[in-house]
Amino acid sequence: MFSRSAWLHLRIPFSYYLLPVFLFSLAVSPNISPNPVLWTFVIVHLFLYPASNGYNSYFDKDEKSIGGLKNPPKVNLGLYYLSLLFDAVAVILAVVKVGIAFAILIFIYGLISKAYSHPAVRLKKYPVASWLVVGLFQGLFTFAMCYIGINRFPLENVLKPTVLIPGMLSTAQLLGTYPITQVYQHEEDGKRGDNTFSRMLGIRGTFWFVGGIFTVVTAGFMTYFYSFYPDRGYEFIFLAALSPVVLFFLVWFWRVWHDESRANHASTMWLNFISATCLNAFFIYLLLDSTQLIQLF
Repeated sequence: MFSRSAWLHLRIPFSYYLLPVFLFSLAVSPNISPNPVLWTFVIVHLFLYPASNGYNSYFDKDEKSIGGLKNPPKVNLGLYYLSLLFDAVAVILAVVKVGIAFAILIFIYGLISKAYSHPAVRLKKYPVASWLVVGLFQGLFTFAMCYIGINRFPLENVLKPTVLIPGMLSTAQLLGTYPITQVYQHEEDGKRGDNTFSRMLGIRGTFWFVGGIFTVVTAGFMTYFYSFYPDRGYEFIFLAALSPVVLFFLVWFWRVWHDESRANHASTMWLNFISATCLNAFFIYLLLDSTQLIQLF
């Protein structure tokens, strides 16, 4: 019914790179049970994110490498309808399997993600606005959305400091890493007139900015773990978990400083993979250790 190219543009495996926010939300959840956890994961990572990827790909019509696709095939109208179908399934499953509050947040996320690339709004061409919106909705909003789904809490529960603080840290982290995901697309974005945040900063400026924000955010995470989990040493484990990310970033920065063509798709995807893997591993450890589940192993 739908072409292979349409399914490829959903980029379902790319959801792995966004998994840390879900796992962080899960790790600080007080009301964990298998069904809500499973359905929240499935709805967000297998339907909502792919719907957003496909919808934005349809309107971007990229000809060069994008996140999760080195050689993206040409888009067609089937991709547009497939992305809307995935969006609809996400909302329906959220209502049936989790709850109305979670479904409302899923619906809002879908609307905002469409505004990113749709020509009527196209947030992508506004560098600061798109940077802030992506950081807020893929960070704090998604953290709160997953928290509501996992725990089946009402919406007002997201206003608690135990949700807002780690959610804002997630946003800060995405504000720091998001520009680096655009650093290899300057030529492609320029053809469409999209002055992305990374284009505004320039290639070297993007690396300086990301390095600075990353330093501040890391300090914020360490302060959070020290304050909310005293005497557990999570802040030092977090720092150790991120050491491969720091090493890769610094080596890549040095190479780009001498040759800007090194700011390419392959290196960006490697940084994303290393970062996601290290954070996923840490948050799984945090979940197992803080809930004492680790004692079962």
